[in-house]
Amino acid sequence: MMAVSVRPVILSILAQGDTYGYQIIKRVSGLSGGEMEWAAGSLYPVLHKMRTEGLIEAYWVQEEGARKRKFYRITTKGVTALEKEKKQWLTMHHVLIQLWGAEPRLT
Repeated sequence: MMAVSVRPVILSILAQGDTYGYQIIKRVSGLSGGEMEWAAGSLYPVLHKMRTEGLIEAYWVQEEGARKRKFYRITTKGVTALEKEKKQWLTMHHVLIQLWGAEPRLT
């Protein structure tokens, strides 16, 4: 995982609705066209840290015919942190577009 991108990605996913760890991993993979593959062993310590910081909460759900899963949701503090992250990332994006041009290409 790219450490700098994990937090805003997780907060953005949870801002769209509660979900569990494996779904976060699948969502990131899908959004990135498979370019970002997060391992569960890397994700769960980040989720734990974010819980400790009060950015997200966790709760257990037992769905019929499935095993018990820990779901995560964003907190009010997490929403505030996400807004700050958005501003920082959009500023960085603006700077890089100026440096790379309007349509940067991978080489």
